[in-house]
Amino acid sequence: IDSIVKTRVDLLENKVSLVVSENNPASIYSFEDLVSKLNSNDDILLAIGNADVPVGEYTIQIFDYYNLDLEKLDENGLLTYGSSVKEVTTQVKEGLVDCAIIYETDAKISDLEIVDTANETQCSQVVYPAAVLDTSNNMDITNEFYTYLQSDDAFEVFLSYGFTPIS
Repeated sequence: IDSIVKTRVDLLENKVSLVVSENNPASIYSFEDLVSKLNSNDDILLAIGNADVPVGEYTIQIFDYYNLDLEKLDENGLLTYGSSVKEVTTQVKEGLVDCAIIYETDAKISDLEIVDTANETQCSQVVYPAAVLDTSNNMDITNEFYTYLQSDDAFEVFLSYGFTPIS
């Protein structure tokens, strides 16, 4: 974008996480546990995002990493879907499913138990950049806010919501 003044930085990272419903009735403690139960067609229900939403795209990458067949799992009735990460989070929070793949920030806000977190070989990094646009009507305030976003005070707030600062 031409309007970005050469200030773009990768500011924050979010993690793609496997969470479980209260008391973890399906005894899922890792992605490996989940894959084993899915492959053996155990009586579990996993909530994931639709393929057209970011959390769904990351989930498909995880499925590809573990050679899971999305269509087969769907046909076997092991999956439910959400059109947003909020819908997926709600399904696991309300105990409608055994587990879900969501962002760490959504898990933290919803007070859900994270049992595993995807690494960079399982799916892409979830990165949030920041930049200053030269179309701002008040560059002084814009630059001040941009500087604040990279401060220790801002990172403390970001950490409290489950984000990880990118150094």
